[in-house]
Formats: sequence, structure tokens, C-alpha cells
Amino acid sequence: MTSGQQKALREIVAYIRRERMPLGARLPEWTLAKLIGTSRSPVRVALDRLVETGFVRYDRNRGYSVSLCFDDFPGEVLDEMNAADDSLYLRLAESRFRNEMPESVTEADVTRILGASRSDVRKALVRAQSEGWVEKEAGYGWRFLPMIDSLEAYDDMYSLRVAIEPACILSPKFHPNLEELRELRREQQAILDGGYRTMTATERFESNARLHEAIVSWSGNRLAHQTLRRLDQLRRLAEYRQAQRRLPRQALAQEHIDILDAIERGDCLSAASLMRQHIDAARRKKAVIELFEDVNQHQPIGSAL
Repeated sequence: MTSGQQKALREIVAYIRRERMPLGARLPEWTLAKLIGTSRSPVRVALDRLVETGFVRYDRNRGYSVSLCFDDFPGEVLDEMNAADDSLYLRLAESRFRNEMPESVTEADVTRILGASRSDVRKALVRAQSEGWVEKEAGYGWRFLPMIDSLEAYDDMYSLRVAIEPACILSPKFHPNLEELRELRREQQAILDGGYRTMTATERFESNARLHEAIVSWSGNRLAHQTLRRLDQLRRLAEYRQAQRRLPRQALAQEHIDILDAIERGDCLSAASLMRQHIDAARRKKAVIELFEDVNQHQPIGSAL
């Protein structure tokens, strides 16, 4: 499958799981294409792949529909979906995190270091640019931007988050969007009910960032929201590496749900307290020392990349 078809496969499966779609639920090609932001061609290829596994059924009159419960996810599709999580992009991130990639590079440099094609390297760099950790230079040059690359920086990031997020919940201007809140809760419940087993590193990070950024946005404090979004950009690579480890994803999802429930009840004091505990616990659970163990083999902790 091409990268576009792999992305369509990943997005379709994530959509079915997130929406907890029942058996027989229809999967219109045009709806999926609009959701993914692509043409119908890669969507059709991805759906046909799912038909081969028995996860999706095709009927000439009714089109594509879900034929298996999302809990009965085929193992071969899970492997394929995880492999489809843009492995070159993650290799680029890992190479930069290990300081194997210089701060300023050309596409030819990256092609040589990663042993990939020029076109695939360009796609990975463009994605990194859109996510805020690479910027374009003149010609074919690219520059990697600062990121969280030390224990001290990681701890500073969490200290800032624990100051910002509970305070936003306690702000007099805090006004939750209940429709958005219930959508976030449904997503976290799907993760809790088993979705964590099939989520890719990218999905896990985006799900977490989406929830925290939404809660901060409800405070109406644009500076706080912009700050959190920037922190998410800086920690993205570290979190991708963390997501590959066996962390207590169910526990984190339950903590998210507890925070949302308290907000919906109007108990902002409890919600802020739960948020503070959640952020503090996340800092401990993610085993930061283990996260940077490989980096220490290549450079002194705290050195700038």
C-alpha cells in the first residue's frame, strides 16, 4: 500500500473505533474521504483491504459496512495499521532525538542518513514542519527547532502545565463547551474500553493533547491556550517515544474521564484538583529517566540539540 492508502486505513479504523460503530454501520466512501481529507481512491483501497480481513463487508447495493465488533480487531490489520503510522516520520524524530541528525540539514542529508527516497523524506519533513519542530530554510535546507531534550526541560514543562491547567479550570471565565466535552468523554471511554490496545503513537498523543487543549480553551484565556499548544509541539517527539512503551493508558483515560465528569457537574474545584494530580502522576508514570536513557549514551543530559 502507498503512504496515502496506509493513512486512509489508519484513519478509517480509528474512526470506527472512536465512534464505536455497531455491526452493520455503513461506511460511505465520500464521507470517509472528506473526513480524512483525501480522494476516494485511497479510501476505496483501504476499505477493500478491510474487506479482505473480514472487518468490513462490501455489498454491491449498500456499499461498505462494519462486519465485526471493534473489540474483535483482526491482528493482521492491527500490525498493518501500526506499521502505517508513518514509520519514516518516526525514524526522523528518533534520529533527531538521538542527536544523529544535525541542526541544519538538506533533503539530501536526510535521504542519506535515513536511507529513504527523496520524495518520502520531503513528505516527512513537511509533516514535521506542520507540527512545529522543523522549519524551511533557503533552497533545500531545513532547520530543526528546539525541543524538550533533557530531564530539566521535561520537568520544567510539567511544572508550567501544572500551574496553567488547574488555574484555567478555576478561572471565573471558565465555561465548558458541553457538546465538545461529551465528545471528548466518548473518545476517552473508547480508549478505556480497549481502544488503547490498537492506537498508534500518533493517535495516543493527539488524543491526549486534544483533551487538555480543549479544557484550557474553555477558560477563554488565549495566552494560556497558545502556551499549552506550544508546549505540546515541544514535547511531541518525547511523547511519541513514550507512546511506544507499555504505559498505563487505561488509568490515564479514566483520569481524563473523572476530570470531565467533575467539570460537567460544575465542580471546578474538584476538577482542578484532579487535573493537578493527573499531571503530577503523569510526570512520575512516564519514567523520564528511562525516556532519556538512550539520549545520555550520545550526549550529556541538558545539552542543546
